[in-house]
Amino acid sequence: MFDPKAEAMSADERAALQQDRLRGMVDRLLAADGPQGRRLREAGVAGGADVRLDDLPRLPFTTKRQLWDAYPFGMVAVPREQVAAVHGSSGTKGRPTLVAYTRADLDLWAAMCARSLACAGADAASTVHNAYGYGLFTGGMGIHQGAVKLGATVVPLSGGMTERQVRMIADLRPDVLTCTPAYALRLGEAAAEAGADVSSLRAGVFGAEPWSEELRAAIEAVLPLRALDIYGLSEIIGPGVATECLQQDGLHVNEDHFLVEAVDPATGEPVPDGAPGELVFTTPTKQALPLVRYRTGDIASLTRGDCACGRTLVRMSKVMGRADDMLVVRGVNVYPSEIERVLLGSGLVGPHYQIVVDRRVEAAVRLIVACEAASAGRPGGDRSAELVRLLRADLGLHAEVALLPAGGVPRVEVGKAVRVVHWTEGAAPLPGLT
Repeated sequence: MFDPKAEAMSADERAALQQDRLRGMVDRLLAADGPQGRRLREAGVAGGADVRLDDLPRLPFTTKRQLWDAYPFGMVAVPREQVAAVHGSSGTKGRPTLVAYTRADLDLWAAMCARSLACAGADAASTVHNAYGYGLFTGGMGIHQGAVKLGATVVPLSGGMTERQVRMIADLRPDVLTCTPAYALRLGEAAAEAGADVSSLRAGVFGAEPWSEELRAAIEAVLPLRALDIYGLSEIIGPGVATECLQQDGLHVNEDHFLVEAVDPATGEPVPDGAPGELVFTTPTKQALPLVRYRTGDIASLTRGDCACGRTLVRMSKVMGRADDMLVVRGVNVYPSEIERVLLGSGLVGPHYQIVVDRRVEAAVRLIVACEAASAGRPGGDRSAELVRLLRADLGLHAEVALLPAGGVPRVEVGKAVRVVHWTEGAAPLPGLT
């Protein structure tokens, strides 16, 4: 562990620390008299002393819409001259959500990412090959700072330039790879095509997009490493909010700094531990942009209890998907990651796929799952029919399956995988679709 005292703290000790930090945050927000402070007053909160940890579910939510309404710095809770950096979301669903950091926030972020790398077994003797993108997106800079904080050697490759990435892994012999899961798969395939020796790799820390256990197996089949999930979002701090350890039994949430809840996406009411819900975070130690009960839109479940690794932090499941990414087709609600689970678990297709929502005729929306056949197995027609049956039996989903030739589904070179595309007019989004 990077910080055993914090990561293995007793439940009572952690609760006392969380309560103290929550009260301090409330006082700071009230003093700043920004949008969150005013909402707290409207909810009857006059000071931090009014708030107990058990009161957290009665405090008002903060939403992405409120961040957009206050764009760019309307919710910053420190003087402008104390802002040391600005990062933000990728803006894939619209304009970016900008997040300000003080120097203390950057130090906290580095420590959280150092914890994440330590979860993967990294230490000061490690070399971290960092293929997350650098820039406004938090992935690259977060992991970079974490590696430096840990004392490891960091190789800042960023995204893309796959041939060079493979060469650097072979030459520099890193033991830890960090990138999106889709790009990890691409690197493994590219290394095999090049005959490159990547045997130095021991662990991979992969995040920025939901991914299934079946994709984990596919990655571990093409790279000689343990594939671990990392979770974070720029509004909370970036990567390092939660990470799997080598037990691969849920992501440890750094709840001494990030108070986590799971709520019903429709009602906002808490859901029981173990039940899927929308993750909600409160950030009591952040300075520039502390958030009270921020609704992430990410769906996961929470589990409490000690881990075999020794950490006592609450664990979250892999993210099933985002509340706004749920597909509704002919009355069936499904997340793309659930389709991925069925596809890759079948053994009939390779790990590259894309889900096409054909909306050219709104009265008759079609769902087409485009994927590449596995190298061995049943004939193409038989595979398609079997996948149609599995999707219907497992998910209740009526979908068409299009088997494409090798390379028919685009590979990820930079950024996040595009798993869902919408076909509204014009040419088909993938060759061969009609």
